Amino acid sequence: MPKAEISWRRKTADGTKVHVYARLVGGEWRFFMRTRRYERWEPVEEPPLEDWLALLDALQRLIPRRRYQPADEEHLRQRIRERFPEVDL
Repeated sequence: MPKAEISWRRKTADGTKVHVYARLVGGEWRFFMRTRRYERWEPVEEPPLEDWLALLDALQRLIPRRRYQPADEEHLRQRIRERFPEVDL
């Protein structure tokens, strides 16, 4: 995986396990999802808040390792506020 990819696993509302990853492309985060290991990655046009928060958590853990800068965290927080104004970060 390239440096700009962050992945995690989660369960959907119906209990299905999915593998999600986000890729930083041109300053914008793009999300992809699959349910099984050898399936194709499908792009997610409108990722849920849960995925955005998982990405923020992972990004915060990678900043001390110098994979990302603190400015990247602030940019991601701004994107979350734009998409979900009801969430207080």
